[in-house]
Amino acid sequence: MSHRRQTCCRHNHLVRKGTGVTDVMTTLRDLVNGGIVGILVKGGFIMIPLMLSSVISLAVIIERFFFWRRVRKRGNDTIILQFVEAGNVEQAQKLANESWHPVARVLLAGLEYRQLSPATAMEATAQAELRRVKAYLPILDTIITLAPLLGLLGTITGMISAFGIVSEAGLGQPTAITGGVAEALIATAAGLTIAIMTLIPYNYFRSKVDQLTERIEEQATRLELFLCHRGA
Repeated sequence: MSHRRQTCCRHNHLVRKGTGVTDVMTTLRDLVNGGIVGILVKGGFIMIPLMLSSVISLAVIIERFFFWRRVRKRGNDTIILQFVEAGNVEQAQKLANESWHPVARVLLAGLEYRQLSPATAMEATAQAELRRVKAYLPILDTIITLAPLLGLLGTITGMISAFGIVSEAGLGQPTAITGGVAEALIATAAGLTIAIMTLIPYNYFRSKVDQLTERIEEQATRLELFLCHRGA
């Protein structure tokens, strides 16, 4: 008789556990079908900074995309060096002065101070230009780190809410805790999604900065050699 009662209790526990998982999945399905607004509402207060982070990230990504698109289209450093190699320094300086491309700005500094210290002038200008091309990247780096932490915070607050409901309603009502569990899962998913979608363009922009840095060093060295050859 005692064995039968234990078997019955274990069966009821498994049924309640299975029902709880089903209720969570049903709640998540209803949230998805309810649209973005429903997800934001059910995700809890932590969704506000998460959505703000996603908007800032998107704005920076768009700005940096168009910035690098302009940089790619207006590179004329090779033509500038060709003028210098041919001995037409004035024309090279005029062409560099008309361009805002980072490499051209560095070469312009070397041409303007070719009688004094072109290497020092190009080094100082390169540092200023690299600060410009690295602009806003720390913001993306911060969002990549912050978004998962905010999602984790949302998970904790959601579980706290779920356990609070359990303490009031008891374990006999598994449907009462699905709201808190859903909130925890939504916040975590949102934080990870924002971090992942920010990490990809961030690494792309970092690679572009590294490529441009190598380009500046290469072209500045070539300009120094041409100037030394002319002065020899």
